[in-house]
Parts: sequence; C-alpha cells; structure tokens
Amino acid sequence: DMLKVWDAQNGQEMLTLKGHSGNVNSVSFSPDGKRIASGSDDGTVRIWDAESGEELHNLAGHSEAVMSVSHSPDGKQIVSGSRDLMLKIWDVDTGQETAARKAHRGFIFSVSFSPDGKQIASVGRDRALKLWDSATGDELLRITTVGAALVFSPDGKQLATVPGPLKRDGEVKIWDSKTGKEKLTLIPDDPFNINSVVFSPDGKLLATGGGNHKTKTPGDIKVWNAETGAEQLTLTGHSAFVSGVCFSPDGTKLVSGSGDKSVKIWDISSLDASP
Repeated sequence: DMLKVWDAQNGQEMLTLKGHSGNVNSVSFSPDGKRIASGSDDGTVRIWDAESGEELHNLAGHSEAVMSVSHSPDGKQIVSGSRDLMLKIWDVDTGQETAARKAHRGFIFSVSFSPDGKQIASVGRDRALKLWDSATGDELLRITTVGAALVFSPDGKQLATVPGPLKRDGEVKIWDSKTGKEKLTLIPDDPFNINSVVFSPDGKLLATGGGNHKTKTPGDIKVWNAETGAEQLTLTGHSAFVSGVCFSPDGTKLVSGSGDKSVKIWDISSLDASP
C-alpha cells in the first residue's frame, strides 16, 4: 500500500509515498522524471510529485484493482488497465478521465503506450493481445496469445509478451506490431513462470524476470539477444520470484524487484550484444 523511491547511485531511500489502501501493482515515471503514476488493488490510479512525494491526483474510475499504468511519451496522458476489463486514459494535468472502453473479456494484465504515442497495447486474461488507436480508441490489431506482461521495442516495431503465471513453460514471444506476426520465440533452458519483460534502450537485448508466485521459489533474471533469441546471461541472487525488471537509460545496468522484498541493481556493461 506504499511506494518507495530510491537513489540509484547510493541505494538510499529518498521518498515513501503513502495513500493507497491496497497493494500497488504498477508504477510509471513520467518521461521527464517529475511525476510518478501508480495503480493499486484499491481501484485507483494516483499521480505523485516525484521530488516532494506530494499526491497530486487520486484518479477514481475503475471498479476493481488497477493492474497496470503507463505514461504517454509526451507525459500528458496515462493509460490504465484493470480487473474490471476497462482500459482508461487520463489527463495528467487535470486528473480527468478522457477515454474509456471495455477492452477485454478477461481482466487486463498489462498496458503500454507505443514509443510514438499513437497506439496503446493491452494484454488480458482472455488470451488476447490488442493494439488500439490512442486518439480514436479503434481496435487496430488482435493477436491470440497467452500474455501477462508486454513491452514495445524502443522503435515501436516490435512487441514482446511473457505468460506470467498463466503458463509454466516460460516462453517469451516477439511480435511484429504492424502485422501481428510472430517473429521469435525465446525458450529458457530451465522453464518457469516469467513475470516481466523489458527491451534495452537500443533494442538489442531483452531482459526477463520470473519465478513461482505460489511456492516463492528463488527467481532469476535472464538477458537475451533480441535479434537471434540466444540466451546470453542469467542473474541469480533473489530468494523469491522476480516481479519486475528495468534497464537503466544507458543500458549498462538492470534493476530487479522481487517477492523477497529487495531491489537489486546489476552491472551488465560487459555484455556483448552482437548477434
């Protein structure tokens, strides 16, 4: 029910953001780093001042838990996806809901704006990955797949999905975001639930984090070549499932969060991303 902001250089806690009355499922920094959006089991999206920790807006519109939030590239909008099957778009400055639609027949796991802001991707429990026109709300593309998390490549030409707890084989799939065709399937050497996925800033690498939520067995982070699908690196150290991974802006470090209540920073600067 709270968020913490940490200094990435020295590991010191900088802020604790309190306001949610349920678990926080998703957070998103604005592109300029000045604001933080969070989605919670309490059904709200909240916007915070990233420097002072002040709560700027409490966006109440979902009737069930908010599973995912994402800022638009210009920082002016936030998209949220919920267990109530609804996808909503919010104005960051005013806190007003600007668009809403029933997007899936099963609750929504993950949402994301495309890098150019023209599209929104969503994936739900109904085994559908969908692309939407962010201006009109029109459905542009529908792909049948098991997905619990998704991410656009930096150039917006590809989407990666992972199955999360819905499938134990741990497959990562990369899709052409224009045609919907599957381009690549990444299969780990030791399959397990993969919960999170992220492209490196240059799009050459893909990182995944996983583990088993129910048994709380130790999870790990895997780094893949996004062009060939080759597994290049496995990072171990968490004592429970890895729930989130993120690259640093320069691509030299990975950050991971885990069910063991720790956040770890990994130096991957020596990794060769050549095909």
